[in-house]
Amino acid sequence: MIKNGKGGGNTRTGLIFEGKVDLSTFLASQPHYFVDNDKVFYDNELVARVFKKHSFYNIFLKELNIDWTLYLSKKLLPDDCIFVLLNNILYVIECKFQSVEGSVDEKLQTCDFKKKQYKKLMASANIDVQYTYLLGDWFKNPKYKDVLDYIISVGCEFYFEYIPLSKLGLPVPPEKITD
Repeated sequence: MIKNGKGGGNTRTGLIFEGKVDLSTFLASQPHYFVDNDKVFYDNELVARVFKKHSFYNIFLKELNIDWTLYLSKKLLPDDCIFVLLNNILYVIECKFQSVEGSVDEKLQTCDFKKKQYKKLMASANIDVQYTYLLGDWFKNPKYKDVLDYIISVGCEFYFEYIPLSKLGLPVPPEKITD
């Protein structure tokens, strides 16, 4: 699926981890991909780095010599994020899956603030940021239309159940492409 639940006929070219498998585990299971710690290789070429929660700060920002306290008053802990070297974009991926109403409903409305915070944090490294939600089918309910429209209006993205590899700027293995 893609924005607003349209399309998505070939989900085999996307991240179908549905909150059950983290991003690095999913990528490591794909043809041509190999993951070593936080490094993602495609046909033995380094194409990306993956981080979760505190490793984003303890590894990635530390390597970039970015002191997050100079930019943010409080840490933001990403569910998953991937820095794609091929397009110099940090994709922050927040997974939201639920089956009853609750606080996640309101959390979807914070994407603009969080994207701006990540952009502020990455500006000194000249790395662009994309903030993306990976949503469960629960959010296809028409009562979320306004929130989903808002997510798009502030330049963030959402996908239902999977994110296409191509949307992350990652190579799609040829055997995964079908007509």
